[in-house]
Amino acid sequence: MWLDHWVAACLVPLAAWMLLSGLDDLFIDLVFFLTGRKQFRWPAESELDQTPQRRMAILVPLWREYRVIGRMLEHNLSVIRYENYDIFVGVYPNDELTERAVAETERRHPRVHSAPVPHDGPTSKGDCLNWIYRRMMDYEARHGIRFEVVVTHDAEDLIHGESLRLINWFSRSYDMVQIPVLPLPTGLDEFTHGLYCDEFAEYQLKDIPARQRLRGFLPSNGVGTGFARAALERLGEVHQGRIFDPEALTEDYDNGYRLHVLGYRQVFVPIRLDAAARVATREYFPRNFRSAVRQRSRWVVGIVLQGWQRHGWRPWRQVYWFWRDRKGLVGNLLSPAGNLFLLYGVSSYLLTAQPGQSWHLGSYVPLWVTRVYAITFGISLLQAAVRAHCSARIYGWRFAAASPLRIFWGNVLNCAATVAAVGQFMGARMEHRTLAWHKTEHAYPAHRTPEQGRPRLGEVLMGMNCVSTGQLEAALRKVPESLRLGEYLLQLQQISEENLYQALSSQMGIPWGLPSSAEVNRLATRALPAAVALRWKVMPYRVDAGQLHVVTADVPSKAMIRELNRLSELELRFHLIRPKEFEDLAREYLPAPPSASYPAHRNFRLDSPETRPIH
Repeated sequence: MWLDHWVAACLVPLAAWMLLSGLDDLFIDLVFFLTGRKQFRWPAESELDQTPQRRMAILVPLWREYRVIGRMLEHNLSVIRYENYDIFVGVYPNDELTERAVAETERRHPRVHSAPVPHDGPTSKGDCLNWIYRRMMDYEARHGIRFEVVVTHDAEDLIHGESLRLINWFSRSYDMVQIPVLPLPTGLDEFTHGLYCDEFAEYQLKDIPARQRLRGFLPSNGVGTGFARAALERLGEVHQGRIFDPEALTEDYDNGYRLHVLGYRQVFVPIRLDAAARVATREYFPRNFRSAVRQRSRWVVGIVLQGWQRHGWRPWRQVYWFWRDRKGLVGNLLSPAGNLFLLYGVSSYLLTAQPGQSWHLGSYVPLWVTRVYAITFGISLLQAAVRAHCSARIYGWRFAAASPLRIFWGNVLNCAATVAAVGQFMGARMEHRTLAWHKTEHAYPAHRTPEQGRPRLGEVLMGMNCVSTGQLEAALRKVPESLRLGEYLLQLQQISEENLYQALSSQMGIPWGLPSSAEVNRLATRALPAAVALRWKVMPYRVDAGQLHVVTADVPSKAMIRELNRLSELELRFHLIRPKEFEDLAREYLPAPPSASYPAHRNFRLDSPETRPIH
């Protein structure tokens, strides 16, 4: 029949493409697994401690991020184990809510500096970063200092507490240091975000390490990237002061390539799977189809189409990596077709192949094409297994078991994003206009879980030099079943209450400290029923930019957050205070004072994976 003829004709070029792309992926697998025993030089803890801390500037570009930026800054300020740094946050004049959110954090934290862009937004991430860089230089001129390393981050990032120390260590020898980026874990029902988890696990565990071993240029991930100041200044000299290309939709990828061309050394710090808390920047990626297409179309335009247009295929030593980065332009469009042809072939076989009769479609397909498809099918199965393996190393086998199913969903999503990207690029070319920056909406976790990289309490206390390794091990051996680690250490007088709450703040990424009386709004304190406030030991004290600020003497549990979310439509922002401070606030502002003194505060065991309130 005519349809079989047409399908058979399409299968020939599709087979050739699938074999070429499959062999390419197989080559990277072989490089990774055959060179996997090559040891990466990790610094010892003592070496990190003894290395002089270079002054660092963290640049954070914003556009309408008022819902997340306050929590992002407060969390990261509380967890970063580094002293010599400042954060410069770019804001546009026509984004008043974000300006207010940044100004509020700036008042409380001397490390945070607002970096206003002089014109309305949004423009592009590269343009915003360039203006933040200029504000950083203004700050240097006013204070007579110089930042030696510049780190880029986004408003949704959970920065690992050790990342700046690692950037500081490796920046002695490298001009661009890339910390891994991993999506936060989500449920099995979230196929779109789960696809990001699979892809980034494979990319960060296998592809980038293999690329580094083969001396390919390293594209910046845009977040968790530390640049040597001298390298950025050289970029500015070569590109008319545009350190970050304002017209590139993927200025991070572009900078990685441009630095390599100028001869600067780059390093990717691999994920250390044997570490208790893996050093990586964590964040939520788009969690629905439309948002994912929006983000991925920007990646295709920036990396593939703009990259091809601006850089061509030179230098020849990087042609292979250009091919790998750009082959998705064809592969993304053909993958759904391959899935449809597979479905048609199976259906045709089941419907037409009768006993004693030949399969109609099979009679039109040359034998060599059948053999090629058998090879590509085997490679595809191997690739699916490799991706599942990488995903399991980060997210566990239960999550990774659904990875093969998410591959089919990814084919559809990537095809839609590529079609959108080609339309955007061609439309801009035909109309002689600049490509628009389609910014992704960001989300930030209300509180961290162990899977999101939360360190254990004992690790935090040791990092703060509050307890020694010997004291901690002795406490873990002797702590009674009825007590938790923090309570026991308090009883032993090995830590103070201030140490405990500092550690909790760092562990959970929740700011701590009693708000000033000027910050407490008496009307806001009635935003929750008094009975609920007293039961959970919480008290709302301020409403700002659609957020309800709540003080608590307990680490928020899931049950607490669930009940409070039912009672208020506002986004919750928690602030830790001491039990005695909560009692004083409750007596002054809540309708009835607590009927009994606040219970002795407890804490988390170092060996407990569970997130529990410190009742």
